[in-house]
Amino acid sequence: MIANDVLRSLRYMLDLADQHVIALVRVVDADFPIEQDDVRRMLLREDDPAYLVCDDGVLARVLDGLIVHQRGRDDRLPPRPFETRLGNNMILKKLRVAFELTEVDMLAVFAAAGFPISKPELSALFRQPDHRNFRACGDQVLRNFLKGLTLRVRGG
Repeated sequence: MIANDVLRSLRYMLDLADQHVIALVRVVDADFPIEQDDVRRMLLREDDPAYLVCDDGVLARVLDGLIVHQRGRDDRLPPRPFETRLGNNMILKKLRVAFELTEVDMLAVFAAAGFPISKPELSALFRQPDHRNFRACGDQVLRNFLKGLTLRVRGG
């Protein structure tokens, strides 16, 4: 899925201003060069001439910042390196951690979006890529998860 779409969904879901998105990034990487204008341009439509592509590094920092914001920082652990390539499975995993979702919660989120999946399908999304039962998370799966999570967080 396009990182800009995930960023738009998160911003809407949590009702974040541009400054809050920057604050999420700065929580985990204080030296990362991102400005309010960059965030604004990342949220524009693809056909706008000022549109800026949100790369995986930015989205990884936003998601990691969301995890720290939602759950708190564990100072006992060393800082994790940031992903340079962020697939749908990793995005799904980071959202699961950030919102502290159990398997039952995840199934309910998918069902709320009108996209029910089974327990084996869900567990296959969180397996290691070299596992024989691994399943790549498609754009439709992630899009419906974001839709269901938005319904859960915002209500209605």
